[in-house]
Amino acid sequence: MSSHSAAIRSFASDNFAGVHPAVMENLQAANLDHAIAYGGDVFTAEAENQFERIFGAGTKTFFVFGGTGGNVFALSSLCGPGDAVLCSQWSHLHIDETGAPERAGIKLLAVPSVNAKVTTKDIERVAGDIGVMHHAQPRVVSLTQPTELGTLYTAEEIEQLCLCAHEHGLLVHMDGARIANATAALGGISSLRKFTVDAGVDVLTFGGTKNGLMYGEAVLYFPQGAARAHSYKDFSQENAQRALRYAPYARKQTTQLPSKMRFISAQFAAVLKNDLWVQIGASANEAAASLYAAVQPIQSLELLGAPAVNSLYPTISPHHAELLREVSFFWDWEPARHRVRWMTSWDTEISDVNSFAEAVYQIVT
Repeated sequence: MSSHSAAIRSFASDNFAGVHPAVMENLQAANLDHAIAYGGDVFTAEAENQFERIFGAGTKTFFVFGGTGGNVFALSSLCGPGDAVLCSQWSHLHIDETGAPERAGIKLLAVPSVNAKVTTKDIERVAGDIGVMHHAQPRVVSLTQPTELGTLYTAEEIEQLCLCAHEHGLLVHMDGARIANATAALGGISSLRKFTVDAGVDVLTFGGTKNGLMYGEAVLYFPQGAARAHSYKDFSQENAQRALRYAPYARKQTTQLPSKMRFISAQFAAVLKNDLWVQIGASANEAAASLYAAVQPIQSLELLGAPAVNSLYPTISPHHAELLREVSFFWDWEPARHRVRWMTSWDTEISDVNSFAEAVYQIVT
């Protein structure tokens, strides 16, 4: 198997991929001279303007170092003492952030889900605790788009979830670490507002690291959505406004304020221009679809359907998985069910897919 591993790109995670050439070029441009720290530079202004173009006038952008920090910062601005966040048991918040939100004093209410999605019934259930002083108070619903199982919320589902949350006085946060993949899968740039700001999402953690950036995410606030929505209870809209007021201080307090901010914003400016970020996400999705097409005939993998985004979740015996990891490392996803995750990246090529698929056939069949 060593002949495969020398040439193949990893199928473990899009975090393994390198930096897109356009990002690297803009990083070099940002490094040519001195610039005002903490966001007073031309690259930050350009990226902020691009986000307003994409999501609408009034969008407020806060650049941060990484996804976990961005989520904690966002939730810290949305929550007060004794507040809680409703999320799926599969959410990154719950299973892959080492309790970081809870260390910040934010209780996570993780609900069971077979497809990693939160439902309106989940919101109704936790809303019963509102006003009970012995219980953590539901304040935010956090949705992961796409989910950690590669599933997608439709724009209609998100709109209904936001409507339900706002009617109960809750705010809605979206963890969009792979929002580029979701956007590409749901119809491209024209679909983006439909499942974010126009659906009622209050705050979005917009991913970059998994989509061609070296590092960095952006936390976006949508006060324009709250201003025109009719579903908000008065105190829900007040909390949305409060969150934006507190955001600059919450970012600093959660150690997510970059002094040399231009080295994050320059990366976003590069991929937001001409909507390159969506093209990058689409490339990863297409590679996953090609991999699925290649291995789908192997019934023992128990693939339930074509991937919605850039990940597949086959079932493989531990012995076969160990052999296949000599070709390309990948993670266990549900060890009790021998379920693993294969993930493609923006730079996965068809030759990588073919080599990996060939190894799967040699080992598994």
